[in-house]
Amino acid sequence: MPTKPSAKHAALIKGLNEDLAGEWQAIIMYRLYASLVQGPWRQELRAFFEGEIPEELLHAQMLADKIAALGGDPTWQPAKVPVTGNAKEMLQNALKAEEETLVRYVKRRKQAEDAGEWGLAVDFDELISDESKHRDELKMILARWP
Repeated sequence: MPTKPSAKHAALIKGLNEDLAGEWQAIIMYRLYASLVQGPWRQELRAFFEGEIPEELLHAQMLADKIAALGGDPTWQPAKVPVTGNAKEMLQNALKAEEETLVRYVKRRKQAEDAGEWGLAVDFDELISDESKHRDELKMILARWP
């Protein structure tokens, strides 16, 4: 019979599930936006949104596996997906989600360290780097958007 997680591990599992819900949101949002985007930049934006999905799926896999390894149950429910048909709003929604994810991941990295989960803390360095690149790319796309 598995032992009950410590308070630090229980808080970490709860936070990781919040992060996992955000990754599910990103996967769904990018897939939806790739299908819905219209207008003069459709091909470019469709490719951009579709290109983000595999990395977000890897993030979700890593988070779900770690939650299970810590004795938790990975969530299957995504955070709320903002739906829009406006290309600029799609990009703004994606940017907001990436910025919120970065804030959570910096917090989660510290939680992982505090819980003695050193490997997970290092994993978050990579996730933070990935999400920073996503954020920066979205900022560049939006920089001169009409």
